[in-house]
Amino acid sequence: MKPYIANSLLLFTAIIWGSGFVVTDIALKYLTAYQVMAGRFLLASLILIILFGYKLKKVTKSVIWKGVTLGIILYIAFSLQTVGLQYTTPSKNAFLTAINIIIVPIITYAIYKRRIDGYEIIGSILAIIGIGCLSLQGSFTMNIGDALSLACAVGFAFDIFCTNLFVKKEDAIQLTIIQFITAAIISNLVVIVQGDAPITLEKGGLYSVVYLAIFSTTVAYLFQNIANQYTTATKAAIILSLESFFGMIMSVLFLHEILTPRMIIGAVLILSAILIAEVKPAYPKKAIIKNIR
Repeated sequence: MKPYIANSLLLFTAIIWGSGFVVTDIALKYLTAYQVMAGRFLLASLILIILFGYKLKKVTKSVIWKGVTLGIILYIAFSLQTVGLQYTTPSKNAFLTAINIIIVPIITYAIYKRRIDGYEIIGSILAIIGIGCLSLQGSFTMNIGDALSLACAVGFAFDIFCTNLFVKKEDAIQLTIIQFITAAIISNLVVIVQGDAPITLEKGGLYSVVYLAIFSTTVAYLFQNIANQYTTATKAAIILSLESFFGMIMSVLFLHEILTPRMIIGAVLILSAILIAEVKPAYPKKAIIKNIR
């Protein structure tokens, strides 16, 4: 697969996740956050089994333990994000979650001691500033919700890192199926223990969960896991940061949010980050920007 095709898949993933902000907002009017998670993962697992169940005949122990690992990480990250949202604002939750852009290259360096590409670092910093412009509206003070949201960013960073690592040697679709089955089992057990039904039959909530399961979960994670075979974890995180940009667009179009100059600046910074990380402009040999060892 050509790198530009992989990056296109990540771009589509960011667009889908951006639309997910609007759909999740609708879903939470009918369901609890835990029911939304249980419903989307259960339905996504069933869809993948129907479409690609034949691949499970050749699944190996390596794929199983790696898929289970990804599923556990994914559920923990979503749980921290969900619980954190109960104690902080959606804008701060989104901003702190997006800090995974910076955490991913740090994890890569800490584990492998590999040099960090200077352009990707600059892109990460620009992206996080841009997301701050899009998300943060008031004063920034930390509370328990913010701490949980920050922990969630670490979870999603490990999800991106581990996915990028595992798909280099394993079948991406097999990994995604096992990942979703694991997340579905955990999330539905949690909902049942809480005494709730995994999902209600109210149309608004049901339609929203179906959309989230098909697009924001099945399609998006398939695209992400396949694309990660052909790009770096840091570059993937930067491109996926466009999620906040497309979330802004969808919110303006469908939730009638007001587009402010600050939001426009944030969007420009995020797009600039993508261009810097992807194109890597040519500089003289004595340029200040070099690979960080």
